[in-house]
Amino acid sequence: MATVELKSARTSEVDPNKAASALCDALGPTPPKLVTIFASSEHDHVALNRAMRERLPKGTRVIGATTGGEIDNTGMHHGSVVASALTGDLEVGIGLGKGLSVDAVAAGAQAIARAADDFGVRLQDLDPKKYVGVVIDDGFRYKKEELLLGVLDKCPAITLVGGGAGHTNLGSPDAVGHVHADGEVATDAVLVALVKTNANWGALRSHWYKPTGELVRITKVDETCTRALEIDGQPAAKRYAELLGVAIDELEFGKPNGFARRPTAMKVGREHFIRAPWKPLPDGSILFANLLEEGTDLELMELGDPSGMTRKFFEEELPRRVPSPSAALLFHCGGRAWVAQALGEAERLSDSFRAAPPSAGFNVHFEIYSGFQINTTLTVLAFGRNDA
Repeated sequence: MATVELKSARTSEVDPNKAASALCDALGPTPPKLVTIFASSEHDHVALNRAMRERLPKGTRVIGATTGGEIDNTGMHHGSVVASALTGDLEVGIGLGKGLSVDAVAAGAQAIARAADDFGVRLQDLDPKKYVGVVIDDGFRYKKEELLLGVLDKCPAITLVGGGAGHTNLGSPDAVGHVHADGEVATDAVLVALVKTNANWGALRSHWYKPTGELVRITKVDETCTRALEIDGQPAAKRYAELLGVAIDELEFGKPNGFARRPTAMKVGREHFIRAPWKPLPDGSILFANLLEEGTDLELMELGDPSGMTRKFFEEELPRRVPSPSAALLFHCGGRAWVAQALGEAERLSDSFRAAPPSAGFNVHFEIYSGFQINTTLTVLAFGRNDA
C-alpha cells in the first residue's frame, strides 16, 4: 500500500531555537522525507531555517515561506509557525531560481531544472502521473505568469500547485516574500519542489463563487497588459461599476460590494479560474493582478457562502477526487481571509479547515494552479492511500 502521511505542529514561540525545538519535538521521532515551514514574516526566517536544519536528519528536505497567516487543522493563525512532516511513499527534488525581477522566465526554468537534477532525470522525461510540482515564489515580485513559462517550457504536462510567499502587512510598500529551499532562505526567487510518489494524489482548487453566464470583454489594455483601459468598449471602471450597480469607489477588492463580491473568471473547460480585478485607478482604468489580453471574454461570478463552500470542498470534493486523503498542503489566498474578515465570516472560515485531512498551509500572495496564476482561491496538493 502506497501512502503519504502528514503530521503538523504549531508554535507561537518567537526565539528561533525554542521554536525549532518545540516543533521538532511535536513532529515526533520518525524521520520525515519532507518538512514544510510556514511562518509569519515577523519571524527571523534565516535563523529559524538554520535551527530547524540543525534538528532534522540530513536527508530530510525542507521547503517553506513567509506568510500572511498560518493554517493547520485547527484553523487560521497569525504570528505563529506551522510546520509539517511528510512521511511515506514520496521522494523530493528541490530547485531554487533567483532573480525573478530581472528574468522570471529564466528563474522558473532554473528552479525546475535543479529539482529534476535531484532525480537524475531530464525534464522531458518527467512522468506527469508520478511527479507533481509545488511552486512557491516571492509573491510581491508579481512574476507568476512569466516564471510559469520557464517552469513549463520543457515539461508542459507536469501539474503545478502553490502560491506566493506572503507578508503580515500586505499593504506595506516594503513587503517581500521569503522562500525556504533546504538550508537557504531567499527573496526575489522561486522554489520548485518536485514530489514523486506512487500514492494517490491530486491538485485541486476551491473558490466560493457561482457562475452567472454574464460575459464582459476586455477591449483595451495598457502597455504592461495589467490594466484594463476599456471593458465592452467603455472606460473600464465606469463599465464595471455600472454592471454591479455601485459607485466606482466601491469597486476595490476587499470592499463588500465590489470586485470581491462579483469578480471575473476565465473559463477553462468546465472550470472557472478566478482572475479578479484588484482596484480602479484615478485614470478610469482597472488594475488586475494577472496579465490581460485584448479581446478576452471573462465571466462575471457571484459570491456564494464562503465558509460553507470551503467546508463542503473538504468534506465532499476532496475525498471524491483523492480517496482516503491522508495529507494536504494548503495554499490559501490572503485576499480570501481579507474578504472573510470584511463579511464577518473570518471565524467560520477558519473553522472550516477542521474538515480538511491532516494539513499544513498558509495564506499566500496569489495562487498557482495547473500552470495558471489565479486569485481568491484555495489551491491544494492532497495525497491519499493507494491499495493497489
